[in-house]
Amino acid sequence: MKAKKRSILFVGHCYYNHWYLSKELRKYGWKADTLNIDADSANQKFYHGQDYHFDRVNLIRDFFNELFFYVGAIIKYDIFQFSGIDHLKFGVILPKVFGIFGRGAEIKLLKFLGKRIGYVNNGCRDGVLQTTFSQWKPFNVCSICPMRVSQNCSDHLNRKWGIFRNQHVDYQLLLGGNKVDFNLFPNVYEAPWAYSLDHNIWHPELVVPTNYKLPLSSETVKIYHSVGNFENRTLEGGNITIKSTHIYFDLIEKYKSENMNVDLIFFKDVPNLQLRYYMAQADIVVDMLTFGFFGANIREALMMGKPAVCFLRPEWLESMKDEIPEFVRELPIISATPETIERVLKNLIMDKVMRDDIGRKSREFAVKYFSSESAAEIANKFYTKQLQLK
Repeated sequence: MKAKKRSILFVGHCYYNHWYLSKELRKYGWKADTLNIDADSANQKFYHGQDYHFDRVNLIRDFFNELFFYVGAIIKYDIFQFSGIDHLKFGVILPKVFGIFGRGAEIKLLKFLGKRIGYVNNGCRDGVLQTTFSQWKPFNVCSICPMRVSQNCSDHLNRKWGIFRNQHVDYQLLLGGNKVDFNLFPNVYEAPWAYSLDHNIWHPELVVPTNYKLPLSSETVKIYHSVGNFENRTLEGGNITIKSTHIYFDLIEKYKSENMNVDLIFFKDVPNLQLRYYMAQADIVVDMLTFGFFGANIREALMMGKPAVCFLRPEWLESMKDEIPEFVRELPIISATPETIERVLKNLIMDKVMRDDIGRKSREFAVKYFSSESAAEIANKFYTKQLQLK
């Protein structure tokens, strides 16, 4: 009798990570598909592709589309992996209808039927109370975050989500060592491979189309900085973001006043498939100086072979060593704080040999840990083990 093909459905986008990982998993014999459940048309430009998408037409049609797909998915897939706060759900309309049986009823049914439920962690408030996160030393990054006073982040909301998430998932994947509160759980794993990207799309030798060329001299050292959803992530009264935009704006102006041949290339809300053309022309990529770790922007920079600067919280790195010691040991990112960034960045600006050396190591590191090809090899083993635990 022919063995059943191993199967996984990635429900919801994790940036573009699920898309590229799913394509590589197919080479290992998996039926690996992605389902886009995002109903916001404005967000579609940030996604790189999917196998299925719940289009919004009308409530009745949407419900039956989601219901029929859900029933078919039960037959086709063994693992369901979700991503993002409040996105542990199967669609938009279906969870609301199933909600008459309680929140997450459609997920509970999947578990009752023997399916494995996975989740990829995204962001500082995913499983961590605001009060707890604000106590990380040496910087209270929450003090400059607009979400601190919004309706999106609070101890009540974060606790409610953390409890719900941990009650329903069989495994959780994260990267960054932020293991406190609901992330301090036996089924939470450090997993660089879960945040994979295509090493050919982000490539050091990327050809830049003419209409993306920057009007800057090749002699000018170009410092790249970008922020997505800029308006929602900026405090009123000056470009204050957790990405440290305000610090870089002032610092580059200071360098210029000292007659340094340097410029800041800053972008906001540009889809990353286009953004990579600007990053390709940069000499250095700079990011968060108080948060404590890095995200998609730095992963892309590493893959592009760029020296990257951000703050790496020592406590988190120590925590990560327990599971992924080589990753921590080989990490080529230059750590800096608001107090040290002027010196650290100036050294990079003045030393092209050092930039080139770090850039080469960055590319090698990213290909090893973040390329979808290398990620799929690890994911294949991980997901196979999950099936054995059913």
